Amino acid sequence: MPNKQLRCQVSVRIYGEEKCFGPGVAELLERVDRLRSLRKATIEMDMAYSKAWKIVKIAEENLGFPLLVSVTGGKGGGGAELTQDAKNFLTAYRRFEESVRSYADEAFVEMLGG
Repeated sequence: MPNKQLRCQVSVRIYGEEKCFGPGVAELLERVDRLRSLRKATIEMDMAYSKAWKIVKIAEENLGFPLLVSVTGGKGGGGAELTQDAKNFLTAYRRFEESVRSYADEAFVEMLGG
């Protein structure tokens, strides 16, 4: 009898010349979108700002479009926003990720009795 506690977990990563987009980059962009700041997003994620900047640059180089645009400061200071291309890609990535997970769950049950 199959162990009903078994489950399938998949993760979607996008590669160009190198790994350039996955769950971590998606989470970083979602936080930037919410907080309007790369620095604040890195603090929430307990990530070095320099690492986040490098991740964003690698993704941009491989995807072929900018992900972030700087916002000039005012009273509250400057920040960052997602470009429209980044928003569109992030939405499509999350939809694709959900589709892959849904298929994997169904296939797992069908093929492995999970």
